[in-house]
Amino acid sequence: MAIDVSVEVGREKLNFNTGYLAKQADGAVAVSYGEVVVFASAVASRDLREGQDFFPLTVDYREKAYAAGKFPGGFIKRESRPSDKEVLTSRLTDRPIRPLFPKDFINEVQIIIYVFSADRKNQHDILAINAASAALSVSGVPFLGPVGAVRVGRLKGQWVVNPTFAEDDESDIDVVVAGTKSAVTMIEGSAKNISEADMIAAVEFAHEHIRRICEAQEDLARQVNKKPMQYVPFVADDKLKEEIAKRYSADIEGLSRYKIKHEREDAKSQIIERAKAELAELFPDTIGQASGAIDAMDGVFVRKRILENGERADGRDLKTVRPIDIMAGILPRAHGSAVFTRGETQSLGITTLGSVDDVQRMDDIEGEGEKRFMLHYHFPPFSVGETGRHGGVGRREIGHGMLAERALEYAIPDNSIFPYTIRQVSEILESNGSSSMASVCSASLSMFNAGVPLKDAVAGIAMGLVMEGERYAILSDIIGLEDHLGDMDFKVTGTETGITAFQMDIKIQGITPEIMKVALDQAREGRLHILGIMKEFLPRPEKKLSPYAPLIKTIMINPEKIGAVIGPGGKVIRQIIEETGTDINVEDDGSVTLTGPDQESVLKAEEFIKGLTEEVEVNKIYEGTVRRLFEFGAMVEIMPGKEGLIHISKLDTKRVNRVEDVVKIGDRVRVMVIKVDDRGRIDLSRKDAL
Repeated sequence: MAIDVSVEVGREKLNFNTGYLAKQADGAVAVSYGEVVVFASAVASRDLREGQDFFPLTVDYREKAYAAGKFPGGFIKRESRPSDKEVLTSRLTDRPIRPLFPKDFINEVQIIIYVFSADRKNQHDILAINAASAALSVSGVPFLGPVGAVRVGRLKGQWVVNPTFAEDDESDIDVVVAGTKSAVTMIEGSAKNISEADMIAAVEFAHEHIRRICEAQEDLARQVNKKPMQYVPFVADDKLKEEIAKRYSADIEGLSRYKIKHEREDAKSQIIERAKAELAELFPDTIGQASGAIDAMDGVFVRKRILENGERADGRDLKTVRPIDIMAGILPRAHGSAVFTRGETQSLGITTLGSVDDVQRMDDIEGEGEKRFMLHYHFPPFSVGETGRHGGVGRREIGHGMLAERALEYAIPDNSIFPYTIRQVSEILESNGSSSMASVCSASLSMFNAGVPLKDAVAGIAMGLVMEGERYAILSDIIGLEDHLGDMDFKVTGTETGITAFQMDIKIQGITPEIMKVALDQAREGRLHILGIMKEFLPRPEKKLSPYAPLIKTIMINPEKIGAVIGPGGKVIRQIIEETGTDINVEDDGSVTLTGPDQESVLKAEEFIKGLTEEVEVNKIYEGTVRRLFEFGAMVEIMPGKEGLIHISKLDTKRVNRVEDVVKIGDRVRVMVIKVDDRGRIDLSRKDAL
């Protein structure tokens, strides 16, 4: 029997439907909003793999071309590998759900999400989170949700829930907030340099709607009334833990003396290997849990020192940012480059400038579009001293790259100011936490080095949290260990005056607005510290572009003259390109972008186009070329394709008997336009120009 539950969210009803589609899945829910329909299924395995000691959760979100009445692009007319947007939405859905499974539940769970219908107006990603949560809530799978999600924007000073695609473009903030009825568990988005207070207000506004969405999912689950899934709980061997504590507690606590990442990891690995070797006979069936038990015990000591002494694993206090080192312009042929090193995390940023032809063209169910700024993030295994798969781009790399890209989007100059396509790459050469934030810093510095006139420098910092009961500590610039053992990863980027992007994941049930305020204030202190160092090293963009960067100039012409520039069958524009060596792109609004190897070629093309499009002005002096001679005068080309006649009486200030006595074919002469008749014929005078 189909069951429907609806809740008003913004201007539309958010409707949950279950019981009709995909009845063999543990849970299946179709969520609709406007004319968007997103379907999610949830299935849990009944058996555990032998030796399994972790929770395998998979979330796959896919957009179907038929949802928008389109064919898939490309030669093969079917959906293929996930797009970056699909990967990002899969990650966005995974993050608020993953912490809400019982600790003793390690059965594999797979969530598959399809966009069945897209109206190109309402956005799909927030529906994916709500659909996944609802599918889990009705499945009987142990789940500590539900989770609700909304997007928040601001138009003309007013908060808007679930803005449309068009409204999102006009908004100064784009934030997705997910949470339970009691707390926020995930935040992700970007902004146009907003304040910390505005961000908190947006999150609080979002949570009002999240509560009602969670209540609707609870109502749906009550009506379905699915029998809870029976599973074998993962049970830690307490006797093994007691023995490890008795034998190795002092060694584990002593890890605090190692401040360098690899030294600490090596020392910890030695303890684990000793424990496995010495306790294998006593605990033959559960010795595999030794590593996890030692890791958990290490976490207890690390968290205790932070809460009681304000002392972190690498010796810093709670607010200190790791030492920063910067180099710029280290790659001679790159258009811009910079290395940003913070502690044991290092990002090499490389900037490449291109023409309008280099934009990334996108075609998905939302429609077609272009992107002239892109940031690509690479995380090779050597950056953490490991071997592993290399080649291709993983979900994590796509996610981190998009976060850094959003962080810098606000600062990218308008096309009218800087008509270049910009590709920014972050090569992570060393990593111990906050590599995405190091990417923001290296990219900002690299673009300054390239001469990109950014609105302002942008920096990023990752904040952590350790919370036990009512006690908590906020950590600035967290390292990998603090991310692993802590309760929050909160990344904040911005300029000296505001926030440009943010991403928060909570590993506990949620945090209060007060904790978020403290974290944002502390993040601002750290960001300003980092920006101060960056600006001391490179205070402003370089005035000149690299000699290896293309030269680009945009001019405006009368849109009615576009045909004259193109010519019949493209004949004229091809001639300009061949004669000047310049690429030319003409838009419908009359903007013409010229891209050439040097200034001379671009100026030559500009003169050619202006000659084709500018109107001849009476009484204005031009320099032209003599093209033909007659007994009665000379024909002079004053602009490309525009010729006028100098009558023999207007050739000189004195009497002229023969035209050839004054000018010859190919001569450059200064002439004044003295008349343009109603048929467009031009009369010139060299005499008046003299």
